[in-house]
Amino acid sequence: MECPACGNGMEEITVGDVKVDVCRGGCGGVWFDQFELKKFDEPHESAGQELLNVDRDESVTVDRTKQLTCPRCGDFKMLRHFFSVKREVEVDECPNCGGYWLDAGELRQIRSQFATEEERSQAAKEYFRETFGEELAAMEAADGAKAARAGKIASLFRFICPSYYIPGEQSWGAF
Repeated sequence: MECPACGNGMEEITVGDVKVDVCRGGCGGVWFDQFELKKFDEPHESAGQELLNVDRDESVTVDRTKQLTCPRCGDFKMLRHFFSVKREVEVDECPNCGGYWLDAGELRQIRSQFATEEERSQAAKEYFRETFGEELAAMEAADGAKAARAGKIASLFRFICPSYYIPGEQSWGAF
């Protein structure tokens, strides 16, 4: 497999029970197939220590403005986005296979952000609440008013046409 950042040949290594591809001797980046990054993104996951210091050539520079092509899929351009709510680390993710490309040093940054998945999840909830809380509360209040109005209309229809009324079967009723 070829490195998406510098074009160097990537080396497949086994870390714990996972095979990852590293750009050893090139830019020092790491390729994680779908769901593999979750096994290395927290500081207590000792297997990830081995990936923090991939041998790299300091003279190799990576153009971080260039959109990278997925090394696994070939024809798909990866999407760059922040890895977490702290918005400190940008990663490249393939929209086709779900793999992640991390440039040298990004795994270290990711591991330093949150100690556990619960901490990461709580931070995401807080960020969501800060960002959308007021807007969602206003929508909920408006929906509550609409629901109350719909309930009144439903009550009116139950009065006009009770549930036990079957059209055409009774000699009484509105219909």
